[in-house]
Amino acid sequence: MPVSVTPDWSFEREHWRRGYFRVAGVDEAGRGAWAGPVTVAAVILPGLATEYPFRDSKQLSAAQREALAGQVREVALSYAVEHAWPAEIDELNILGATHAAALRALARLDPPPQALVTDYLKLRAGLPISAPPRADALSYSVAAASLLAKTERDRLMGELDSQYPGYGFAGHKGYGAPAHRAALQALGVSPVHRRSFAPIRALLGNPEPLLRSGGA
Repeated sequence: MPVSVTPDWSFEREHWRRGYFRVAGVDEAGRGAWAGPVTVAAVILPGLATEYPFRDSKQLSAAQREALAGQVREVALSYAVEHAWPAEIDELNILGATHAAALRALARLDPPPQALVTDYLKLRAGLPISAPPRADALSYSVAAASLLAKTERDRLMGELDSQYPGYGFAGHKGYGAPAHRAALQALGVSPVHRRSFAPIRALLGNPEPLLRSGGA
């Protein structure tokens, strides 16, 4: 069983030392899913070295995530959540669409960020950035963003489950679970599936990658 890690302010503190006190944490949910959006959240938390209960959303139950996401919204100086839907993912590729959604979320923050910490997402935002791997488990700001991204995307997948019954989106959240594979075989590809992803391309009879622009 994975060891639970407690986040701290180590990465934010590097920016504080340089005079950048509004540090936004950025994280995404749904990059590997076959259906639905990739969802990106950006969060600026207040206080220098205040301890929070926020944790990487993958370490928590659904009920814990919902409760903590509510706390994030209550205490954040600013936060925003943006989505890149399948059409954008298919046009830009998943990395490019994730970057685009992240930049939209950052543009909505008020007050705006002075620096960033991301979970290995090397954004070109014109700001000082730390992008370590596993930042959602190591940084309070990124953990807070992971909670908002995960809970908001899960909510949307529940709505898509009602709009497109039979696929089981509320359960597997669009990932490649056996139940999802079986539903695709029985029902075919829905409008919210990512046509540029290999399993969906194969079902559409197009095993070759789609030509896509940008996204590096």
